[in-house]
Amino acid sequence: MHDTDFRMARRALLAALGAGGLFLPVAARAQFGGLGGLGGSALGGGLTGLLGRASDSALDKLSQPGAFYNDQSIRILLPLVGGGLGGSGGGGLGGLLGQALDAGDKLGVTDGITRRINDAAGHAAKAAKPVFRTAIDKLTVSDVPGIVKEGDGATQYLRRSAGDTLAVQVRPLIDSALGDVGAYRQLDQLNRSSRLVAAAGLTHEKLGHSVTEQAMSGIFKYMGAEERKFRADPVGPAGSLLKGVLGGS
Repeated sequence: MHDTDFRMARRALLAALGAGGLFLPVAARAQFGGLGGLGGSALGGGLTGLLGRASDSALDKLSQPGAFYNDQSIRILLPLVGGGLGGSGGGGLGGLLGQALDAGDKLGVTDGITRRINDAAGHAAKAAKPVFRTAIDKLTVSDVPGIVKEGDGATQYLRRSAGDTLAVQVRPLIDSALGDVGAYRQLDQLNRSSRLVAAAGLTHEKLGHSVTEQAMSGIFKYMGAEERKFRADPVGPAGSLLKGVLGGS
């Protein structure tokens, strides 16, 4: 694409963005379409590529041993009474349970169940790469200006548009991983040996749901960070096009 043609297509695209739609002139669609651009009903090649790279990079990082557990901003905690997320703070039975399990982890008597559920999330993150890629490929656009103007706009849009569906698809991966790392077995042992744990009603279903919910939040947090990084320094032909569209140098 020549510089003059690119500038014309870019102006047309930005005009369309300002109108809140994807209704580009035919010539502009042709220019951007050559790189899988923004002229169709599916998320265009530049943004699809950005989101796909952000997804792959985030999931690769989270699949590394200890990734969830070592980052306290996304560390997965045990669900407490009533289905709430984990943590040792708070009062009542939930707070007591959290404190007891935290202490048990440190003493080795709970066989590190908190670490196990975080390891399970990491295993599931690795297996989830094709699930996220498929969702990205199927994504359609109704908020292009929002995607463009926010540093993690594409990630936010994916979460709003497909987050619930992704969670449903990731849940079996979480359940399988929780079984593989022994978290469900350990939970059963704790339910048999601790009246406090048994009284909290911490079932396989509650644990799987909570770990999935927390893992998805961590994944989207990392995806957003990767998207910002790629926006700041996109690479490759599609990345160069995207940088121009987003107003970079």
